[in-house]
Amino acid sequence: MTNIENQKFIALDISGKNYLSWVLDVKLHLSTKKLRHTIDEDNVASNEERVTALIFLRHHIDYDLKYEYLTIENPLELWQNLNDRFEHLKAAVLPKALND
Repeated sequence: MTNIENQKFIALDISGKNYLSWVLDVKLHLSTKKLRHTIDEDNVASNEERVTALIFLRHHIDYDLKYEYLTIENPLELWQNLNDRFEHLKAAVLPKALND
C-alpha cells in the first residue's frame, strides 16, 4: 500500500457538508486499493486489511471527528458511525439536486 498516508481528497468536514462526495471518494479509493470489502457488512478482511483501511479512513476525516472516534479500531464500525451521523444529509441534498 504505497503512499496510503497521503491525503488523496478533501477530508470529511465535521459539519458533514461534503459527506456525499466524501463517501464516493472513499469507496473509489478503497476499491482501487482492494480494501472496499473492509467497510461492507460481514466482511472477512484480514487484520492487516482492516488496519490499513482504518488508517486511510482516519486520515480522511476532520481532526475533531478523528478525536471523537478515537477508540474505534474497526473500519466498518467507523464507517457505520459516520453514516449514522451524516446519513440525514442525503435527504436534504438529494431533493434539491433533483430540482436543479
